[in-house]
Amino acid sequence: MRLSATLFWYIARQIGIGIAVAFLALTFLIFLVDLVELNRRGAAEADVTFAVLLKMALLHLPYLAQQIIPYAVMLGTMLALARLNRFSELVIARSSGVSNLQMLMPGVLVALAIGIFAVTVFNPFASALLSRYEQIDARYLRGEVSNLSVSSVGLWLRQADDFGESVIHARRIAPTEISLHEVIIFRFEGKDKFVERIDAATAELHEGYWQLFDTLITGPDRLGERRETYRFDTELTVDRIQESFASPETLSFWQMPGFVALLERAGFSSLKHRVHWHKVLASPLLLAGMVLIGATFSLRLARRGGTGVLIGVGVISGFVLYVFSDVILALGLSAKIPAEMSAWAPATVAVLIGSGLLLYVRDA
Repeated sequence: MRLSATLFWYIARQIGIGIAVAFLALTFLIFLVDLVELNRRGAAEADVTFAVLLKMALLHLPYLAQQIIPYAVMLGTMLALARLNRFSELVIARSSGVSNLQMLMPGVLVALAIGIFAVTVFNPFASALLSRYEQIDARYLRGEVSNLSVSSVGLWLRQADDFGESVIHARRIAPTEISLHEVIIFRFEGKDKFVERIDAATAELHEGYWQLFDTLITGPDRLGERRETYRFDTELTVDRIQESFASPETLSFWQMPGFVALLERAGFSSLKHRVHWHKVLASPLLLAGMVLIGATFSLRLARRGGTGVLIGVGVISGFVLYVFSDVILALGLSAKIPAEMSAWAPATVAVLIGSGLLLYVRDA
């Protein structure tokens, strides 16, 4: 029998309400946990007030909420279907000839709609706030600043020493090691007093210094000086430079392809960013799979008993899938498997497991 429009929207509304309740409850819980953790980290910092910590927790909340959407979808689906079972509404639907798969189609479509909204609208919003959160975190709690920026005109590095600050610009970088080409270095005494400019054809990073080749040194009220090689001290290392990139989570879904192209043109690895982009892109499919998994553990008729146990098993299954996702993503980030596979495998597995388990759920 075909699912009527009235029943379709009724089931969709019930599942949507269940997801909203689960999402709000989980979001409030992680907000409290994050605020407590930030308070612990900021306890030793005299200039970090509770207002700053509260602001950080609010800025961090959209990103954390984005991470728990799949589990909110699973729990919300389980709560909604358990309620429909308790009041025998699913029994009536089954008796009219509606199959389990038909009853789940509204939930699957709701999950896909939530996923598309999360990717296209909520993700850019959460990424922008997370970027601001990391800036405040670096300033107040970690005492660090970002020292690298990549743009369409090349890359910029900043370093500081006892003399002052230096800004390094390069048009491109060698892909195998930190070797810069078409380099310009601006040196400042302190933070704002310009001292000299160093132009170099190439610069190679060694332990504790940059080795510059074919250099031209100029400055205020001085003649240009050419040198075949020039040693420029630095505290930067390859690892510190790589760690200074904007984390993938601070870039929106729409910005990611362009940033990946910039990284690859500059000679840096874009693997981490590509894995994250595909993970975000696969999230609607993952949410559909979570609906199917949640439904498997809550479609059992209430009169059979054991509904609470089944819901508990469903929650455990969600955490198992979470661990599996982390393992697969780690393999992708280490280049053991393709980036696309590591991002799409958890979503595909969720759909296949949910669909397979539904085959064993019998109408009664």
